[in-house]
Order: sequence, then C-alpha cells, then structure tokens
Amino acid sequence: MKRYLEDFIKKDLGEKIIIITGPRQVGKTTLAQMINSNFDYLNYDYPEHRIMLKERSWDRKKEVIIFDEIHKMKNWKSFLKGIYDVERLKNKIIVTGSAKLDTIRKTGDSLAGRYFQFRLHPFDLTEVKNTINPKSAFERILEIGGFPEPFLKEDLTFYRRWTKSHLDIILRHDLIDYESVKNIQALETLIELLKYRVGSPISYASLSRDLSCDPKTVKRWLRILETLYLVFPVRPFHRNIARSILKEPKYYFYDTGLIKGDIGAKIENLTACSLLKRLNFLEDCLGYEVSLNYLKNKDGKEIDFLVSIEGNKTMIEVKLGDRNLSKNFKIFSKYFPGALKIQLVYNLDREKTFPDGCEMRDIATWLSETNNLQI
Repeated sequence: MKRYLEDFIKKDLGEKIIIITGPRQVGKTTLAQMINSNFDYLNYDYPEHRIMLKERSWDRKKEVIIFDEIHKMKNWKSFLKGIYDVERLKNKIIVTGSAKLDTIRKTGDSLAGRYFQFRLHPFDLTEVKNTINPKSAFERILEIGGFPEPFLKEDLTFYRRWTKSHLDIILRHDLIDYESVKNIQALETLIELLKYRVGSPISYASLSRDLSCDPKTVKRWLRILETLYLVFPVRPFHRNIARSILKEPKYYFYDTGLIKGDIGAKIENLTACSLLKRLNFLEDCLGYEVSLNYLKNKDGKEIDFLVSIEGNKTMIEVKLGDRNLSKNFKIFSKYFPGALKIQLVYNLDREKTFPDGCEMRDIATWLSETNNLQI
C-alpha cells in the first residue's frame, strides 16, 4: 500500500537528507525502500553493516543510500554531515530511526539546513479510506490498532502475539541505546498503568506512589516512552507555554489496540492519534505552525482537544453516544470566538449543525476526511 508521505519525500530527496522517524514497525524501512528501487541499505543494528559504515564501503553506484538506526552510532551527525557535504552528488540519502528527532537534536553536532524530517504514523482512516470502508477501518483500529502488519492481517490472535513481541523489542533492545534504566519491570508497570488512564490528566505524584519511586523518575520514564514512540502527551492549553508544560498532560498510545478500560478511552485515543498524524503531516510536509492541546478551566470543565493550525483553532469533543451538545463549548467559546466547534460521536443517528456554529458529526466519517480542520 502506498504511504501518505511517499510523494512528498520523493520531491525533497536529493535536495536534503531525508530523515524518517516514527514508532518501531510502522513501516519506515519499507517506505524508504519504496521511494527508489535502486538503493543500498545499511542497518546499524547489524554487526556486518556497522563495519561497512566504519569503512564507508557501501555501493556508490546505487542512486539512494538508506541508513537505518544510524543515530545509535557515536558522532552520527558529524558522519552524515561529511557524507552530505562531500558525497551528496553520488548518493541521495535517507535516514530512518525509531527515536524522536527532537531528542536526537540534543546530542552531537547540528545538521541544521541539511535535512527534512518526516514523522511516519500508523494507518488512520484517511490513509486507508480508498480500500476499506471508514466505519470498518474504525472498528479494526479500535481492536488491533493501525500498525501495518496486524492491521492488514486483521487477526486478533496475531495482534496479541505481535504486540507482545513489539513491546519486548522496544524495552529490551531499543531502550538500552538511549537510557540506563535498571528497573525495566517498573517501566512495564508504568505502561500498564497508562493503558487504563488514557484521556485523564496524569498525576506524577500518583504514579510515583503506584511505582514506589519519586516523581522525577516517573517524568524521566515518560520522556523515554515518548522518545521511543510508545506514547505522546497532549498538554493543557495555556498562552504561557512554560506554564502549560508544567501542568498535567494526558498521555495517548500510538497503538490504540493497547488501550484497556471502556470503549470511550479507545475512541478518544484513536482520535488523538488521527489529529496528531494530520498535524505532523502539515508541519513536516507543508511547513505549518501547529499544536495539539486540551482545554480545562479552574472549575474542571474540559474540551478533549484544541487544534491550532497557523493560529486557527478547532475545538473537538469526543462522545460515545451523547445526542446532546456539550455545554463546555459555550464556556470556552468566549476565549476562542472564531474557533470551529465539533462534537464527534461514535453512535450517532443523524449529523447536525447548530445556530452558534457547533457541529455534531459521525466520528468515523469525519476522521476519514483530510480537510476538516480549520486552516
């Protein structure tokens, strides 16, 4: 299946180093190899490939060279700078990796001006709508997530086995390349706790009591899980960015199939993944300024998501089957008078619009469209 980033990467390939990041087994290497069939491939995880990288002995007659997981190599950015500056006319360069680039930026020399980043996400309703009915795709993602292999197999037993292996590889292979974590069992427990708390603000103090550690350790472990593309935070909106970062975030999983508890949490997680994927696309491919937050006031009133694209706001509330419009739209509308107001409903008999501009939409249909956010 053609991935949604392919044409944009082809357009930029040769002009810059292309860096594709995203969760493990989301299809980064497959996508890189689909861009151009005339490639040589080196993976830093393979011992023989590490020797070839040290010798710089790849096939320069190939049009594209793909470096996989090269960010695990010491001084990898200086290595790439040298290749790009001296040899870019011989090979076009694609780099793939399962670590977040904003964390990678903290180490080594800068590649500023030499690369474009693309964040690859699992399948969502917009990417598969031409081959699978949106409602069917929605139900499948709720049950087994959107990662390509289990999604295409559509087998719950396979998914359960796949996800166990997936988490084991991340925690017992990838983790040691980034952080020294002595208590992997505690990290596994943290993941289990988060599966039941999707959609709720995270209390570091509460988690620290559950895990018998201090809040600073919990924050560090959560940053690790973000780095490894297991979870992502959605923070409360505040005009003062520093104060927003200090407030309690909500955490969502890239794999919706992992969520435990009621179906409402799964639906909210699926929505969060869809929104983040769209915003990452607009930022990486089109250069837009974007943000994803949630709204909460001092009285505890909330709106699930506030999407901002170039300053244009969309408020989104997710409901399982409520036919009544959320009263919280009215509370927050005075702060965002021009914002779109969308209530997405899982069990909805009829879509509606209201005199104040609020919309009530079928969630599967709405999430399958690409131009439903205010730009």
